[in-house]
Amino acid sequence: QVQLVESGGGLVQAGGSLRLSCTASGRTISSYTMGWFRQAPGKEREFVAAIRWSGGRTSYADSVKGRSTISRDNAKNMAYLQMNSVRPEDTAAYYCAAGVIYSAKYYDRREYEHWGQGTQVTVSS
Repeated sequence: QVQLVESGGGLVQAGGSLRLSCTASGRTISSYTMGWFRQAPGKEREFVAAIRWSGGRTSYADSVKGRSTISRDNAKNMAYLQMNSVRPEDTAAYYCAAGVIYSAKYYDRREYEHWGQGTQVTVSS
C-alpha cells in the first residue's frame, strides 16, 4: 500500500506561482504513473497533469498547459506540480494520485489506485 501526502498549498495572488509536493511512503513509486487532480466545491474532480513511470512523457489539461510543470524524483519518492501565472479559476483542492496505467487514459481518475488527502490552493483576484 502506498500513502501519499500533498503539501505546498495556500493563498496566492493571481499571477503568482506555487509548487506542490507529493511525498509517498510504504512503497516506491518508480513503477507508477503519477497524476495531479483538482476539485472545486460543487464540481467533480478533474485532471490537471500526469507523468509516466519513466518520467519521459508528461500530459497536461488544456486549462493549465503552458504554465504548469509536473515532475518526479523516484529516488526521493516524490512528485511535484509547479504552477505559474495562477488564476482565480485555479482555486481548488489539489490531489496527488498514483496508479499502474497501461492505457492512454492517464486523465481518468478511475485509473488511479492511490490518493492523497488533498491540499487547498486559493487564488485571490
